[in-house]
Amino acid sequence: MASRISKITRLPIRAAFPHEAHDFTVWLQDNLDVLNGVLGTSLIGAEREQHTSNFRVDLVAEDDAGRRFVIENQFGGSDHDHLGKLLTYLVAFSAAAAIWIVEDPRPEHVGVVNWLNESSDAEFYLVKVEAICIDDSSAAPLLTRIVGPSEETRAVARTKQDLSQKADENDSLRYEFWKKLLTLAKTRSLLHASISPSSSSFVGTSSGGLCFLYAIGNHHTMISFYIDRGRDHIETNKRIFDHVFAHKEEIESRFGDELVWQRLSEKQASRVNYRINQGGLLDSDKWDAVIEATVDAMSRFHAALKPAIDSLPAFSSRSKSGGEPSQ
Repeated sequence: MASRISKITRLPIRAAFPHEAHDFTVWLQDNLDVLNGVLGTSLIGAEREQHTSNFRVDLVAEDDAGRRFVIENQFGGSDHDHLGKLLTYLVAFSAAAAIWIVEDPRPEHVGVVNWLNESSDAEFYLVKVEAICIDDSSAAPLLTRIVGPSEETRAVARTKQDLSQKADENDSLRYEFWKKLLTLAKTRSLLHASISPSSSSFVGTSSGGLCFLYAIGNHHTMISFYIDRGRDHIETNKRIFDHVFAHKEEIESRFGDELVWQRLSEKQASRVNYRINQGGLLDSDKWDAVIEATVDAMSRFHAALKPAIDSLPAFSSRSKSGGEPSQ
C-alpha cells in the first residue's frame, strides 16, 4: 500500500506571526540558524532594533568573520521605502552585508538587489518569507533566498570597479592632455583661446552652431568642423555643408591633404574630419609630438575652411568665423 503524502498549504505570513516586529523579528533573532541554512551564512548574536542617530534597524548580526549584517523585515510587498532604509542602515552601521526579508518581493526590487551585488563591495540578500502548514499542522515560516551574492556577481562587480577605475584614470589623462594641447594652441591662434581643459574626449569652440573641435582616442587624435545650429535648423545645417563642400578641392589643396566629408543627410548635424594617427591618450610618451601635429593640423584646417565659411549666404551670416570664437 502506498504511503500517505502530506499536503502543503501556503498561508499569509500573519497566520504564523501576527505582528512583524513583536513576533517575526523576535522569532528570527532566536532562530538565526534557519536563516543561515537558507543563505549559507554564519550569523550569530543578533540584536534587535539597534539605533544610530535617527535610524532603527530590525536586526544587526555578525558572522563568524566579524562582518556586520543589517537585516530589514517587511510584511507585504517590497517597496522603495524599505529599500531606501536598507541602504541607509548599511551605511549607518558600516555593515558589510544587508538582508531584506519580505513577504512579496517585486520584480523591480529583485532587479535592483541583483544590480547592487554587481555594483558594490557590499553583499545584498533578498529573501522571501511565507507561512505554510502541512496537513493540519500549525503554521510555520518558510524562508526562500531570491537574490544573493555569487561568484558570478562578484566577478561582475570586480569588472565594473576595474572599468570605473580605468575611466577615472582616463578622465585624468584627458585633462592633462587637453591642458598641454590648449596651452600650445593658445600660442598659435585665438581660435581656442577661451577654452579650458576638461576630462571629455573632445574640446572645441563654437560660434553660431559652427564648431572647430579637437577629439582624442586611445591611439589617435582628430580635428573636426562640426555644423549644428539646432534641431529646428536641420535644413540650414545641410545647406551650410553643401556650400562648404562646393569648395572641397580648394579647401583640401590649402590644407594639404584629403579630408573626410560627412553630410549625414539623415541626421541633424554634418561634419568634416581629419584624423592624425601619431598617437593618442594611451601614448603619453608621444604626447609632445602628437600635440604639435594636432595643433598644426587644426591651424591649417581652420585657415583652409575660413574663406568658404566667410562666404556663406545670408542665412548663416551670424555664424561667420571672422571674430573671436566663443566656447
